[in-house]
Amino acid sequence: MTAGTPWLEASGLTLRAGARELASNLSLRVHAGELWCVLGPNGSGKTTLLHTLAGVHPAAAGRVRMMNADLPRCPPEQIARWRGLLTQTVHDSFSASALEVVLLGRHPHHDRWSFDDDEDRRIAHDALVAVDAAALSARDVTTLSGGERQRVAIAALLAQQVPLMLLDEPTAHLDLKHQVSVLAHLRALVDAGARAAVIALHDLNLAARFATHALVLGGAGPIAGRVDEVMSESTLAAAFEHPLRRLRTGTRWTYIVD
Repeated sequence: MTAGTPWLEASGLTLRAGARELASNLSLRVHAGELWCVLGPNGSGKTTLLHTLAGVHPAAAGRVRMMNADLPRCPPEQIARWRGLLTQTVHDSFSASALEVVLLGRHPHHDRWSFDDDEDRRIAHDALVAVDAAALSARDVTTLSGGERQRVAIAALLAQQVPLMLLDEPTAHLDLKHQVSVLAHLRALVDAGARAAVIALHDLNLAARFATHALVLGGAGPIAGRVDEVMSESTLAAAFEHPLRRLRTGTRWTYIVD
């Protein structure tokens, strides 16, 4: 791709859940080195948007392009090498170790007859270390707490080693320490220039701290742009239907609910 070409581009999207329209005329351009946070109240379409951008949910109208290719025309195996998707919930139907679950992230890089090798296991181990879950490597995932299981799921996405990371509420179930450390790790990957991320979050202060850009759904949305410009008091108060204040604390904005 040529320099400046967005890795992920949505144009004129309309999102629906059944007969209900969630968003219309939504446009988004995500470039390498950007971390986007999707903000909005429950039911505003955050999950539907992420699934549409990932290619697992069709848009009611509009177009999605990934790596300069029309997403609906791309084979699933190619999409799996371009993007990873962390869903909001994880269901474990069978027992498996945390390491085995993380190794699932390596499958897009193999053909159907190959097996995990030492390099795959190294990548999976490093991903567990990155989310402070190396000690869980041999644990059965069905015995993990919600926060532990969430970190294993994030590690599986990291092990996939894709340029585009789409995460739906990655901080759900995580304690404060791991909320910050996981988002800091994702931001570091993005800052290195070889990744981009789109993350749905509810915590405005975490979004303001780690995002480069924001997309606000609800209210007068969708509104997209650089985080300092989009996360204004008026825009967020309209989206969440509740007054709030934005205060400067050092080099960061802090949001306080009135």
